[in-house]
Amino acid sequence: MPVQSPSAATPPRETPPQTPSPAGKKRGALEQFWQRVTDGLELNQLWRQFETDARASYRLYQRDLSARQQEEDVPPKHRFLHTAKELAWAVLEKLSPARRVLLLLALVFLLFGGANFTFTDQHGQVHGVFFDLHVYGGLLLLVLLSLEIADRVVMKRDLEIARDIQKWLLPEKPPIVPGLELAFAARPANTVAGDFYDVFPRSGPGAGESRILLVMADVAGKSIPAALLMATFQASLKTLSLTPCSLGELVAGLNHYACSNSQGGLRFTTALLAEFDPGSKTLHYINAGHNAPLLQRADGGLEHLSKGGLPLGIQESAGYESGDLALHTGDRLVIFTDGLVEAENTSTAEFGEPRLVELMQANPTASPAELLPRIMSTLDGFVGTMPQHDDVTCMVVRVL
Repeated sequence: MPVQSPSAATPPRETPPQTPSPAGKKRGALEQFWQRVTDGLELNQLWRQFETDARASYRLYQRDLSARQQEEDVPPKHRFLHTAKELAWAVLEKLSPARRVLLLLALVFLLFGGANFTFTDQHGQVHGVFFDLHVYGGLLLLVLLSLEIADRVVMKRDLEIARDIQKWLLPEKPPIVPGLELAFAARPANTVAGDFYDVFPRSGPGAGESRILLVMADVAGKSIPAALLMATFQASLKTLSLTPCSLGELVAGLNHYACSNSQGGLRFTTALLAEFDPGSKTLHYINAGHNAPLLQRADGGLEHLSKGGLPLGIQESAGYESGDLALHTGDRLVIFTDGLVEAENTSTAEFGEPRLVELMQANPTASPAELLPRIMSTLDGFVGTMPQHDDVTCMVVRVL
């Protein structure tokens, strides 16, 4: 009997693909729907996001509620009903008058539930008709939700355009600076921010002199108004920096521009401006009402850069004191806005400057690229689900 060669052997049968059962198809469709709704987030992540949004919404309505309660002296026994009433008004006043009426009608329909109507026909028979107002109340709420979502989408699109424009105004990555190593991070409380930071060279008052200007500023307020004033500050800074003036003259010019746009001092700007001389490794700075940056010496000593004066935009005739520092290899400078140290956790405790100092001391040899992520991750762990209430900006500089 001839032996069959392997090449002539019968090929194995291919297993046909199994067709999913109707139950499997339904389960797969539900899983796809759930993934699309949740963007792939786990339940604990969804709850964390909901808790953050709820806290942010409560803070929004609480401001109106606190203002109303300060205006009226309410007896303790009536305080609960008064608070509930004022909270309802705080919610209603966020809507347009037409949408307030729509919301009230929906709530009335949902509370009353239904209505019976009877009539007698021409044959004397009595007929009854029942209207389920729950359905109409739900439909009105759906209409109201659709209108609010449409507004939110339009506003979000405009804010995203504003955010893109603001990103063009701020440096995307740290520049290469002779004698320095830099890293910075910025987190807006909303889509756009009122914080400003930059590092760029400029001419000194003498011919041929060159300095590196380090700037961080914080416009009072948040979101669109602060972002617009931040753009004004950036434009005036870039214009004045083109002239070979001293740092004191530069700050005086910025203060003049800020006073013309500050609405009588209401929209002031805190700022830290410092000039670094790569040749002599000296730092000349002016602190205009800003959080004092922390200078950590290579030997562990700590100094605050606090010399300066009032925030920009409060008093046009304000004078500014300047500070001079000799820097050495290994010295580190941390410049930040108040959003970092004033960030609160769920117990309303602030992150505080001592925690920042502790981080710097615990990482004495870390480079800016190493220290900055540790600062931001420690901040995230501290605040937890508490919504961010102010812009956070931080710059870390190390002398090479």
